[in-house]
Amino acid sequence: MDSHSVSHMNSTISENNDNNTAAALMIIGSSSTTTSPPTPSSAGAATSSSSRYENQKRRDWNTFGQYLKNHRPPLSLSRCSGAHVLEFLRYLDQFGKTKVHTPICPFYGHPNPPAPCPCPLRQAWGSLDALIGRLRAAFEENGGKPEANPFGARAVRLYLREVRDVQSKARGISYEKKKRKRPPQQQQQQQQQIPLLPPASSAS
Repeated sequence: MDSHSVSHMNSTISENNDNNTAAALMIIGSSSTTTSPPTPSSAGAATSSSSRYENQKRRDWNTFGQYLKNHRPPLSLSRCSGAHVLEFLRYLDQFGKTKVHTPICPFYGHPNPPAPCPCPLRQAWGSLDALIGRLRAAFEENGGKPEANPFGARAVRLYLREVRDVQSKARGISYEKKKRKRPPQQQQQQQQQIPLLPPASSAS
């Protein structure tokens, strides 16, 4: 990439314009535009989904590796800790596209704001949570020991929980709905029982 392209990309960075940030931005930008190789039409949906997951996991792993190389001072994976993972997650916020309202914003807690506001854009909690899951798996697949996995550190789990709570309040979106699971058989039984009730007009 020539110097003109690099300077153009640097102009899109709102916070930190040093060489490390520009290099990492190029990695993230290229990974977001990379498409998964087409799968045969005969392949099942599960195979296609697995292929997309593996490709995304590989891109995420390469992006994190590039981030470590551009870190000041450069970091090796063996010296990477949960604190460095938190730095990486906070660094990614500058590329986020999710509006997170501040408590003083009139749209705080509003899931569908009717007008624009100056609140910052952040990485959505769901995106960060999925990213950490892929990186945690990639770490062990690349020879890392589970007990030394920085992506599974307690500090990282606490950070993700804090982001979830803050964003759920700021955006008025509950992230607890997945915990309330109803057995499908119970729903079918209730639906089958409804037509069996005698109509109100038959009692007269």
